[in-house]
Amino acid sequence: MLPETTDILNALVLMSNFVFVPALAYGSQLALGALGVTLVFGILRFANFSHGDLMAMGTTIVILLTWVLQANGVSAGPLPTALIALVPAIVVTAIIAIGIDRSVFSFYRKRRVAPVVLVIASVGVMFMLSATVRVIMGTDNRSFTDGERFIIRAREFREMTGLDEGLAIQTTQALSLVVAIVTMIALFAFLRRSRTGKAMRAFSDNEDLALLSGINPDRVVLVTWILAAALATIAGALYGLDKSFKPFTYFQLLLPIFAAAIVGGIGQPIGAVVGGYIVAFSEVMMTYAYKRFIAYLVPEQWEPDGLVQLLGTDYKFAISFIILVVVLLIRPTGIFRGAVIK
Repeated sequence: MLPETTDILNALVLMSNFVFVPALAYGSQLALGALGVTLVFGILRFANFSHGDLMAMGTTIVILLTWVLQANGVSAGPLPTALIALVPAIVVTAIIAIGIDRSVFSFYRKRRVAPVVLVIASVGVMFMLSATVRVIMGTDNRSFTDGERFIIRAREFREMTGLDEGLAIQTTQALSLVVAIVTMIALFAFLRRSRTGKAMRAFSDNEDLALLSGINPDRVVLVTWILAAALATIAGALYGLDKSFKPFTYFQLLLPIFAAAIVGGIGQPIGAVVGGYIVAFSEVMMTYAYKRFIAYLVPEQWEPDGLVQLLGTDYKFAISFIILVVVLLIRPTGIFRGAVIK
């Protein structure tokens, strides 16, 4: 017996509510984080393990500025006040990132050490940033979302459509997708059309030839850290708005971010974007309980008794690890054969 049209629509709304929409928002956040990792790797040639805590630091600055704005009665109307705080927070985070590079990474870069030394240094920076964020913000969850919470509410959707399932789209979910798309378009346009972006791509492709062509390496490094800080702040703020802010969470995000960068091809910006959505949809779909979804599509006597959940939500980040290992074993260069910024 085939399911009725209303049952199919209810099943689709259910999946949209708990899988498609959350995965799109989460994938947008991961994509921005992976873009920062892949830029640093493609141009500076090392895996920056401090990027997750740079995201936490950027989000911390966004939260502090948001609180100041809220205390002074400044708001963005139906949108979160954090959007106003985002631009100055990017500037402050970029200054911090440049300061870290000048005081830590440049020391090793000038001595042309092996990339693994820079990786180890980035781990030290990671712990330093993590401790600083925890001293400032503590270890508890911090919510800084204000404005209109929902674009579409479940009850209104049910009344409008007559379906049993209601679709709810949060403002922060829509913002994650829209802001990510705008940021990605701006970044790709900068890398492909601007003089500095072309210099960065040339530096990534062949450092020695780029130097012979008159490209200023210090300027390339400076712009790379500014972009990485901007991407980290935007990604961290969007994740904090969509979920909540807790410092340790950003350390955990490092695994899916690196998985996204490697799946797409580390060093390839478009690969980081694709990898972010692949990892996000994999995590959400593998941990979703499909019982109600299946119940709409099969006869009543065939309805499952259990949750029909492949993995519990506690194993969410384990999925990123599995994806990472599989890709490294089968196709280490990723989908787009990453190596340099293109």
